[in-house]
Amino acid sequence: MRISSLLTLAAGLAVAGGSVYMVRDLLETKYAQGEAKVCTNELVRVVVATQDIAFGKVIDVAKLETIDWPASAVPPGGFTKIADLVPPNGTEPRRARMAIAKGELLLASKVSNFGEKVTIVQSLGPNSRAISIKVTAATGVGGFVTPGDKVDVLLTHGKAAELKTVTIIQNIRVIGVDQDANADKEKPGVAKTVTLEVTAEDSQKLALAQNAGTLSLVLRTVENEDEKILEAISLRDVLREPEPAEAVTPEEVTVRSVTVRRGIDESEDEVN
Repeated sequence: MRISSLLTLAAGLAVAGGSVYMVRDLLETKYAQGEAKVCTNELVRVVVATQDIAFGKVIDVAKLETIDWPASAVPPGGFTKIADLVPPNGTEPRRARMAIAKGELLLASKVSNFGEKVTIVQSLGPNSRAISIKVTAATGVGGFVTPGDKVDVLLTHGKAAELKTVTIIQNIRVIGVDQDANADKEKPGVAKTVTLEVTAEDSQKLALAQNAGTLSLVLRTVENEDEKILEAISLRDVLREPEPAEAVTPEEVTVRSVTVRRGIDESEDEVN
């Protein structure tokens, strides 16, 4: 029994040892194949930003560098030479059409042509419009609205008990605060105007609403973009007062009368 047990144990150890070597060989083969794939992916030099470049700022050599990048992963419009971004002598520089973060690749879609004027229009989406509305510290969320935020626009109109508030536009992008379109701005400040990106139809709504009452902005999160617009609410709803009863028109009273003749005299008397 002891000899057979020892033989069984030895056989088991041999099988286990062989399995370990097979697994090790398999892993080494796969690792070698993976390294070969990485080595065969050609690297190219691409231009990236060495610091944050705000909207409209000049793009110069001090803000750029080149790094190695897999050739197959270079996005369309990526620059591979700093010289392509630096203006020739006597030429106006390129500017950032939108904010570029430190370490981000420079793309043709994000930079202007040499000497091209960069305006807020270039940050608008297809078929969009830019319209400004007046705000105060109270209606502009205390100055915490900054370019890039999403907001709802509320209209409050009416007098006394007939005062009402309604959401007229929902989930729209702020593209400018006063004359600042920098989306990287972090310090809040009380503004006098806020510029919004809207559709042509919504621009008409806002232009009309500004003359109908008070417009207020409401900051919103990036979630729940498709939530339904709330129904209008009145001051009576807030105070939980019942709507006034409708005036009841009194029914017409039917008057009955009789004709009384006395000789040649004739008269009519009402009968209750």
